[in-house]
Parts: sequence; C-alpha cells; structure tokens
Amino acid sequence: MNDFTGLLEDLDALLITQPANVRYLAGFPHAEDAWLWIDDGGPRLLASPLYENDLERFGLPYLLGRPRDWPRLLAERARGRVGFEKAHLSYEDFQRLREAFKGAELVPTEGRVEALRVKKRPEEVEKIRRAMAIARDAYREALSEVRPGVSEIQVAAALECAMRRRGAEGRAFPTIVASGENGAFPHAGAGEKPLREGELVTLDFGARYQGYHSDVTRTLALGEVSPELARVLRAVQAALSAALERVGPGQPIAAADRAARAVLEAEGLLRYYPHALGHGVGLEVHEAPRISHESEGYFEPGMVVTIEPGVYVPGLGGARVEELVLITEDGALILSSDL
Repeated sequence: MNDFTGLLEDLDALLITQPANVRYLAGFPHAEDAWLWIDDGGPRLLASPLYENDLERFGLPYLLGRPRDWPRLLAERARGRVGFEKAHLSYEDFQRLREAFKGAELVPTEGRVEALRVKKRPEEVEKIRRAMAIARDAYREALSEVRPGVSEIQVAAALECAMRRRGAEGRAFPTIVASGENGAFPHAGAGEKPLREGELVTLDFGARYQGYHSDVTRTLALGEVSPELARVLRAVQAALSAALERVGPGQPIAAADRAARAVLEAEGLLRYYPHALGHGVGLEVHEAPRISHESEGYFEPGMVVTIEPGVYVPGLGGARVEELVLITEDGALILSSDL
C-alpha cells in the first residue's frame, strides 16, 4: 500500500468511503465492503472479518469488525480535523461517526482522490486496454447474433457471455442493444423486441477487468435503411470525426464537444443531441473529466476518455458511435479503433 498522507493537507485524518477511491489507494479488490483511514501514521483498511484471509494475503494494515462498528474502531485515532467524503458517506454513517468521534471536528471534503484518478498510471492503462480487448473480441463473436428476428436481449446476453469467457469480471454496465424506434432513447437497455430489417441497431457495451472498465458504442444498419436514418448515422459519424480532431494534450476539453455540436447543428440535428460528448473511464465507467461544451480545463496525457456523440429522433430511431481514447504525450490513441 502506498503512503497517501499527502491527501491530508489541512486535516489530521481522512476517511475514504467511496469504493473506487478505496481500491485506487489501497488496491483492495473488495473495496465495496471496506473503508480506508489515513492519518500521519499512514493508511489503514477497515473491513469485515469475512475478508481476513484476503487482507493477510495483501499484507495491509487493517482493522476488522462489522461495518456498523467501524466508527467505534476508529474513535481512538480520531482527533483534530477529520475529513470525510461528503458525496459518498450516508447520513446514517455520518451520525455514527459524529457520535463516536468525541472532540474531533468532522470536515466535509470533495474530489481529493478523484483528482488523482483523472490521469491514469501505466498499470491502469494496461488494465483498461485489456478490458477493451475483451470487449472487442466479444463484439466480434456476438456480431453473428445481430440479425433480423433475434431479440435485443439475446444480443446483449451473447455479448456479456462472450466477455466473461474471455476473462472479464463482468460487464462494465448494463449492455444497451437498442433497435429501431428504441434507438431514440440514449439509455434504452435491451428488451424483448426483435431486430428487424431496415433498422439501425445501437450496441453500447464494455467489460470490467481487475476493477477497470472499457466503454464503446457501435451503430449498425440491418440491411438498407431509410434516407432519414442514413442521414442520422452519417451526421453522428461526422460529428465523431470532428470531435476527435480536437482531442489531444493541451486541447480545451470543451472544444471537442463544440466541434461535434457544430456538425450536428449544420445538419439540423442538434436538438436531438441531449447529452455531453463523453467522460473519463477507469475504476468507474463514468468518472472525471466530464466532456461537454461547458467543461473547463484541458486534455492531459494519461487521461482515458470516451468520445460519443449521438442523435435520437423520437418515433424514428437514433445512432451513437463511441470511441475509447487515451491521451498521450503527443496526441491521442483510439483504444477501440479496431472494432
């Protein structure tokens, strides 16, 4: 375990409760069932006795107890200003901390660990690339199921099973297979509707590997589609190309989304583009940075982001195409380019 006492800044101790932040700092794979305490003595995990064997194997300093007892186990270490993650601590747990930490001041904090996670370390990039490779190979296998008469949920199941066979811990998020009019819903899911000739089919999927995620979207035409649907798909592909030209180190994050919007506006389709252009990917499938026309800041080497413009026309259908992109020292590498 690394020493992250630099996170304390103006604090005497910091309690980390967000699972992805716990895993990032401690490397513990069962972070959804653990907290991390950091003070001037270094970091220490709190976990259930169920994980005692795992903790001994990891060689981490730890305290064991039921989750409801963790505040009490920390009480003797709580002094001065104790930070907590205000966006990730339940009110019930906050009350327990306040009761147990007599004489300590509880200080809300925000984004301290997330700021470290924005730029990925080389070992993190490799895990994301592995998650992307799993998703890519699964997609190639499952393509045979994308045909008229097969239901959306059957295609989703084929994708998810293929990812597990290739070593994924699981899907990165519920797989989206949206065909026909369902394509007008950005997060349509996958239902019992059968795929039909002449439709667009959007597949949004990803794998999770050693805690890290991939995320990619493709929209396919089943046979010949109407001129309206063909125009939507071409416009989205053009918006993606325009956005990718503005992705690289030192480029303003907002400029990429603005480039995509300019293309869709010229096509008269901007009102059907309801979301931001993309987001960071790592231990969470949606993490910083957010990529929108209102975003501040610049792309930096080590960021892994999605670029995913979409158009969704009620009653007609929609299209989204998404690439997973690593920002490098001298440009951008599309990790999903070979799908």
